[in-house]
Amino acid sequence: MEPTIVVHGGAWAVPDSLAEASVAGVKAAARDGFAILKIGGSALDAVELAERALEDDLAAFDAGCGAVLNTDGEVELDGKTLAAGAVSSVRNITHPVTLARAVMEKTDHIMLTDRGASQFAESIGITTVPTDALMTESERREWEHYKKYAVGVKEGHDTVGAVALDHRGNLACVTSTGGIRNKMVGRVGDTSIIVSGGYDDDQSGAVSCTGHGESIMKVTLARLILFNMELGKLARDAVDVSLAYMGERVQGGGGAIAIAPSGDWAARFTTQRMVWATAKGESLFYGLDPQDMFEEKLSK
Repeated sequence: MEPTIVVHGGAWAVPDSLAEASVAGVKAAARDGFAILKIGGSALDAVELAERALEDDLAAFDAGCGAVLNTDGEVELDGKTLAAGAVSSVRNITHPVTLARAVMEKTDHIMLTDRGASQFAESIGITTVPTDALMTESERREWEHYKKYAVGVKEGHDTVGAVALDHRGNLACVTSTGGIRNKMVGRVGDTSIIVSGGYDDDQSGAVSCTGHGESIMKVTLARLILFNMELGKLARDAVDVSLAYMGERVQGGGGAIAIAPSGDWAARFTTQRMVWATAKGESLFYGLDPQDMFEEKLSK
């Protein structure tokens, strides 16, 4: 198997002011994850490392530090990793993806939420931080501006994700998010919901989704994409037909990255933009706008 990793930084109307930083962020994350694959590391280790890089990227993303705030001006993060662990509504964890992996590997459960997730993190030595440490001044200003609206603002959100194939043929996916700005307290989106925000099966493929969470959950988008891959569709076609179905049935926009056991991969979206990057062989592919497919050589 030729190791491959694909990462995304969220499907939304990425403003020009964030474009350069967003592209740089996914390229760096893809390189980090691919470095693990190149030395024979596992797909799970690769996607976790890539995801942590995205969660730490204050300049471009809000899936960890810098996350959007709910209606009470608080941070609530969701994350998941397969097979299968998830956390939701955590307020004091810098890397929800690492906590989600611990749920998978150290408990008999699939999802922990809110206070229980934080208690579990402390019990296994994962560092917790004050909620204020996850807030940035720029996000606080945005929250102050939008809090006068009666409903959550469904833009300016960055879900980040990664999928990978290692040399043993194992697949893995991870997804994490800060949610949507001004969301209701306790709102859980698609990210931590198995089969919606992400899914992987070594016999079918791995998928990480992004976009309007409620729409993604209604059509169980990740599983729908894998279903189409199981029918024999290429990853690109499977993502396209699934996103089209979501648009037709629930008028939802979004995007997804996917990889098949063969190494066939895709990064597709129906929103204005989605930043993504893929590392495979000696090449790094990346894009932001529809039809983008830039390529550069990976340094040795």
